[in-house]
Amino acid sequence: MSNFVFVLDTNKQSLDPVPPGQARRLLKQDKAAVFRRYPFTIIFKYAVPNPKTQAHQLKIDPGSKTTGLAIVQEKKVVWGAELTHRGQQIKNDLESRRAIRRSRRNRKTRYRKPRFLNRTRPKGWLPPSLQSRVENISTWVKRILRYVPITGISQELVKFDTKEMQNPEISGVEYQQGELAGYQVREYLLEKWGRKCAYCGATDTRLEVEHIHPKSKGGSDGVSNLTLACHSCNSSKGNRNIKDFLAKKPDVLSRILRQAKQPLKDAAAVNTTRWALFNRLKQTGLPLESGTGGRTKYNRIRLELPKSHWIDAACVGIVNNLHVLTQQPLLITAKGWGNRQMCTPNKYGFPIKYRTQCKTFFGFQTGDMVRAILPSGKFAGIHVGRLTVRESGVFEMRTPKGKVSPVRHKYCKSIHRNDGYMYAFSTNVQ
Repeated sequence: MSNFVFVLDTNKQSLDPVPPGQARRLLKQDKAAVFRRYPFTIIFKYAVPNPKTQAHQLKIDPGSKTTGLAIVQEKKVVWGAELTHRGQQIKNDLESRRAIRRSRRNRKTRYRKPRFLNRTRPKGWLPPSLQSRVENISTWVKRILRYVPITGISQELVKFDTKEMQNPEISGVEYQQGELAGYQVREYLLEKWGRKCAYCGATDTRLEVEHIHPKSKGGSDGVSNLTLACHSCNSSKGNRNIKDFLAKKPDVLSRILRQAKQPLKDAAAVNTTRWALFNRLKQTGLPLESGTGGRTKYNRIRLELPKSHWIDAACVGIVNNLHVLTQQPLLITAKGWGNRQMCTPNKYGFPIKYRTQCKTFFGFQTGDMVRAILPSGKFAGIHVGRLTVRESGVFEMRTPKGKVSPVRHKYCKSIHRNDGYMYAFSTNVQ
């Protein structure tokens, strides 16, 4: 079943979301019209005085690459989405720009005096790649607040607390720590080692926490000395030194030793931005609930729900029971608003092509979501995707299945104007 449909009255006052079937009936009876395509929203053609709305909780599971969003209406998950960030792309673009500027400075060009006094950073400054994650989530929170009567927000505030991950083995008095003891460590290791056995690469099996340097020979309980292994590999290794155990597999040995010392970049990004996002959400004035990553995973396993970002979002905070009414979340990908380059440089930094100042051609601009019906050719059929426009009228289209080209403007019909994001729906419908 698809997501519930957002509803507004004629005064743009948010009402309770309705099932897709009810929305189709309202549109067919001409009682409502389509207000927005993504997220799909309808607007009544009449006002609703003093509407009675139910409580809706917006739940957020922030991630480094993908953030889960879910709306819970009295223990019912009525809407879900997965927001994919572009932090790595921003980092790569900034590094490319820096390389071009440095090479230009070193060439025999006019002297450019270095400017160091204008580089002060305000309090709470974040790198652009991390700030974009906060801005993306904040943008979608504001959009949802306009279309749904949200009464509270839940955020997964702490994903990994590395200071509390030094002793995953429970013994003695540590049994009093409760049901969530050790969840933080296991979740950290699952993401760091790709949810598979470090020794044989097995995935569809139960994984156990394994000490790289045996604890009986002085190995520590720190996360840098922990990995994941299947029961067979864990038993075979025993308390042997890893160099002896993998003497005939030097490639696997070097990979494990190298990966064990690497920090978890995604976890660091989430931990860095968590308080900036928390303070941004506080500005909405709504009650704000926070939870840990261990609590989220515990709720999901207890309720026997599948692993996905939007399901994790629905499990954030205190959850007694959940009834998932949708299985097809909205997939949102941040694409940005283009760039401000006046010319395109080659790999040496010299301009090779100048950009036109006109952004709209034949009524379309780059970033528009369109529906194209191609009558012939390799890509004949119906396609929905994001356009890249050209002055010639022969466009390109990016769809969830890949690139479609050429797409002539006369075959395109706009369904959603560019707003900095690309949209699709999950095909894994249960």
